[in-house]
Amino acid sequence: MQMHFLAAGIMAGTSRHDREMAVNAKKQLSVCTDPVESLRLQCLARGSSGIKCLSRTFKIMDDDNNRTLDMKEFMKGLNDYGVLIEKEEAMAMFQRFDRDNSGSIDFDEFLLTLRPPMSNARKEVIMQAFRKLDKTNDGVITIEDLRGVYNVKYHPKYQNGEWTEEQVFRKFLDSFDSPYDKDGQVTKEEFLNYYCGVSASIDSDVYFILMMKTAWKL
Repeated sequence: MQMHFLAAGIMAGTSRHDREMAVNAKKQLSVCTDPVESLRLQCLARGSSGIKCLSRTFKIMDDDNNRTLDMKEFMKGLNDYGVLIEKEEAMAMFQRFDRDNSGSIDFDEFLLTLRPPMSNARKEVIMQAFRKLDKTNDGVITIEDLRGVYNVKYHPKYQNGEWTEEQVFRKFLDSFDSPYDKDGQVTKEEFLNYYCGVSASIDSDVYFILMMKTAWKL
């Protein structure tokens, strides 16, 4: 069964939640004393893509691709992302993540700690949506994958001739992709990071799961 353009309505629906979440995060920031929570809130204050963007920033920092960050890479990543933080606070935060005192932090561990907590039921429905979109089962969603599941005929910009099918697909993928590194591919991690942000703005599990099932026809 093909999904119509309306499936992307989930993006439109989340923009309102996004604004509310950003406002709430900014309010909480003013009274937050925990460095990790403070970083999480600074990400959420940028909307649902905040954590995803930070993750991309750190990926670029990881020069030797060993999926770990040393103190220097960590500080530079925070700086490039525009996080306002005192050096002492950043060092304290680094030590919190560096659980084995090795002088470096594990990238995936860092992201897991930073992501707002999410129930298993939510994670499962997000992965169901990912699996449905990842037609080739290679762990990455591409334009090729979308051709089988996503029907562009109903997209207003396709109807009025403004965008080609390819452009509609690209825009769709870009909404999940990180703003600073749009490569037309969405990994499982990026998909989860995106919905982690969305999830943080929706209190009810039932509502979140219903929204996902409706949008992706699961």
